[in-house]
Amino acid sequence: MNGHCLCGQVRFEIDGSHVKPYQCHCSLCRRQSGVMSNAASIVANDQFCWLRGTELISSWKSETGFRSDFCSSCGAPVPNPLRDMPYFWIPAGLLETGGKMEIVAHLCLAACRTLGIVAKIKLGEGRFCRFCRAIAGSIAQKSGEI
Repeated sequence: MNGHCLCGQVRFEIDGSHVKPYQCHCSLCRRQSGVMSNAASIVANDQFCWLRGTELISSWKSETGFRSDFCSSCGAPVPNPLRDMPYFWIPAGLLETGGKMEIVAHLCLAACRTLGIVAKIKLGEGRFCRFCRAIAGSIAQKSGEI
């Protein structure tokens, strides 16, 4: 599956046609994406390949280690390596969706609560880790939805 930034100058390829992205609602991901959540996937280094444009990639790194790589031409976020681990973070919106994508987890839903936003996730639909299921259940219970 191929992907590229907004202007198309940074291009990459990942092996496989079934991507399983998550949505993160933490403050860093919200600020990085400019919207209420950030959809991304994690792939192993051996399943990722740059096709062109790496010379256009700029990086910003916080004191805590959060890293954001972006195209210096159009500003779009681009894949970046996950610290010292053998994985790449892939923004789901950059992928040409010829393959199948399904959101498999919602992370940091408590951040939505602090903003006064209730995430309307029906329990039992989709797959969530125990932590995210507990958060979603707590939010739904407090809002009177269950």
